[in-house]
Amino acid sequence: MSKVLTIGEILVEIVATDRGNGFREPVPLIGPFPSGAPAIFIDQVGKLGQPCAIISRVGDDDFGWVNTNRLQEDGVDISGIEVVPQGTTGSAFVRYREDGSRAFVFNIRHSACGTITLSEKTLALVDGCSHMHVMGTALYSPSVVESVLTAVERIKANGGTVSFDPNLRAEILDTPGMREALRTVLSKTDLFLPSGEELFLFTTAQTETEAVADLLARGIKAIVIKRGAAGATYHDAGLHLHLPGFEVEEVDPTGAGDCFGATFVTFWLRGASPAVALRYANASGARAVTKAGPMEGASTEAELRSLIETQGIA
Repeated sequence: MSKVLTIGEILVEIVATDRGNGFREPVPLIGPFPSGAPAIFIDQVGKLGQPCAIISRVGDDDFGWVNTNRLQEDGVDISGIEVVPQGTTGSAFVRYREDGSRAFVFNIRHSACGTITLSEKTLALVDGCSHMHVMGTALYSPSVVESVLTAVERIKANGGTVSFDPNLRAEILDTPGMREALRTVLSKTDLFLPSGEELFLFTTAQTETEAVADLLARGIKAIVIKRGAAGATYHDAGLHLHLPGFEVEEVDPTGAGDCFGATFVTFWLRGASPAVALRYANASGARAVTKAGPMEGASTEAELRSLIETQGIA
């Protein structure tokens, strides 16, 4: 089986329990929850039984151990996570606004995971993997960008594949060098997983059809457009397929897109048809929103199958 690798932030997430516009006054909080888009992604891959690993850094603190314990329990190879003795694990404080959007306060660049670099040990881990998944959120500091691009180049040179989820946050989009790094990753991408308008980040096309055609012409093998509760759409050179989402009660949408992407990538690597991969990915995203906490809704294959059968989506 293909071993999946990702590189990037490991955080704890602390969530305000009432809605509002930010953190300019005391508010009740819950957490810490294990988090970080690459960590959520790889945790879901692990729960599906796929060999996988993450390269990152955490502090030698409770927040770091919350994450490493969860990842290891769910089957992730954590040998690439360095515990920095004097470092601090990254964090994200999240508050939902009345309209459902979110306000974030991040500590990433100045945390332990802001200084990720590749060593002989982690380069050996890279060379033992055959698929690289890149999260746009991971391109937040020069050393992490260099690490991600090095891993992409080595895995592609060894005949492996790359998937890319832009997963952009307004708070980090203007990080120096991020836009250039995003374009470089796209040029190596086999499977592109944008959400909504992210499809148009790298093209001047005005319509979805034109944007898809433009991106496929550049060598991307397949595009999956995430549409939240409305489901998702798959495109490759010969197939265009849309499947609806699942009806569930939403508790917390954070991490749903990461779980969706992890599930699609896993089934895609196993050779599943686009319809099967998309169906399981939609189920994964749906189950993820039913739990409070970004990593709490990660699912086993049996749990996804049960949701599919319960809702009768063939």
